[in-house]
Amino acid sequence: MCLLVSTLVFASDYNMRTGVTDISNQVYQLHMTIFWICCVIGLIVFSVMFWALIHHRRSKGAEPAQFHESTKVEILWTAIPFLILVAMAVPATKTLIAMEDTDKADLTIKVTGSQWKWHYEYLGHDVDFYSLMSTPRAQIDNMESKTENYLLEVDKPLVIPTGKKVRFLLTSDDVIHSWWVPDFAVKKDANPGFINEAWTNVNEPGTYRGQCAELCGKDHGFMPVVVEAKPEAEFQSWLANEKAQRALAAQQEAALLDQTLSKEELMATGERVYMAYCAACHQPTGLGLQGVFPALKGSAMVTGDLQAHIAIIMDGRPGTAMQAFAKQLSLKEVAGVITYKRNSWGNDTGEVIQPSQIQAYLDGKQEEAK
Repeated sequence: MCLLVSTLVFASDYNMRTGVTDISNQVYQLHMTIFWICCVIGLIVFSVMFWALIHHRRSKGAEPAQFHESTKVEILWTAIPFLILVAMAVPATKTLIAMEDTDKADLTIKVTGSQWKWHYEYLGHDVDFYSLMSTPRAQIDNMESKTENYLLEVDKPLVIPTGKKVRFLLTSDDVIHSWWVPDFAVKKDANPGFINEAWTNVNEPGTYRGQCAELCGKDHGFMPVVVEAKPEAEFQSWLANEKAQRALAAQQEAALLDQTLSKEELMATGERVYMAYCAACHQPTGLGLQGVFPALKGSAMVTGDLQAHIAIIMDGRPGTAMQAFAKQLSLKEVAGVITYKRNSWGNDTGEVIQPSQIQAYLDGKQEEAK
C-alpha cells in the first residue's frame, strides 16, 4: 500500500509542486518529510497488527496475555509519539518562521481583492492597476472551445522581478478573498479592514498562475491570479514603461475634455467595459439576476436622471455589491459604459455621454467638498 501511495505522491499530478522559490521548496521538503514519517508509522503499525493476527490466532491455541497498567508500556506509547511530534515540529517551525519573515523587502506591493478582481499597487512607485479575468464569455458559455489557461488568464498580470524579495500587503474592499499562487507557496487571506503580509523571492522567470482560494461570492471561480516574473533589468524597463503610459493616459484624458466623441466610438468602448466589469452581475443581456442584481434593461435608473446614473457608477452604492468605479475606469470608459447602458437592450434614450460630462461631475463633487 505504501509503495502505491509513494508512487502516486511522486507523480507530479498527485503531489505538491516544488515551486520556483526557496520557501516553496522548503514547504515541499517538509511535506515529503512528514509523508515518509507517516508511511513508516503506517508500515510498522500494520506490520505488527497483521503479524499479531496471524501468529496469535485462536486456531493456533494462542492464549491472551493478562496484564494491567504496565508502566513500561505507558511510558513507551507516550514517549515515542512525543519524540515523533518533536521531529516533525522542528522543521515545520523553521519553515513557518521563514514564511512569515517579511523584513528587508526590495519591493512592496499592496494587493486588494474585490468582487471579482485584484488591485495591485506598487508602493513608492506611483503605479497601480486592476487585474480582471480575460477568458472570453463565449468559452464560459460553451459557445467556443476552452483554451489551455481557461479561467486562469487576466487582462493585466502582476509583474515582479526575479531574485528580489517582494512583500505583499493584502486586504479587501468587500468580503474575504484569498490570494494564492501555488508555485510561490503563498496563500494568504485578504480581509476587509485588515492588512495581512506575505512575501516571495522568485528564482526563475516565467508566468505563474493561481486564483482566489476563498469562497467570495457568485463569481468566485472567475478571479484568477497571474504573475509574470521578469529579470531585474526587464522589470525596471516594464516599470518605467508603466509610468510613461500613466503620464500619457493623463494627457490623453485632458485632451478628451475638449473633444466630442462619436456615439459609435463610445458604444464600442462601453460594450468592452460592460463585458469586463458589469456583465458578471447584470448579465450580458442586461437582465440581471432576479432578487440579487437588478436588471438594467428598462431600468428607471438607467433611462432616468443622468446625474444619478453617473453618481452610482462613480461612487457605487454602499451596502450593496455595486462598487465605485471612479478609480477603476477612465473618463472615456465611464462615458462609454453609460452611453452603452442607455442605448442597449431597448433602452433607446439616444443620449451620448461625453468625458467632459464625467469630469464636470467630479468637479462638482470637489466644490461640494469645499
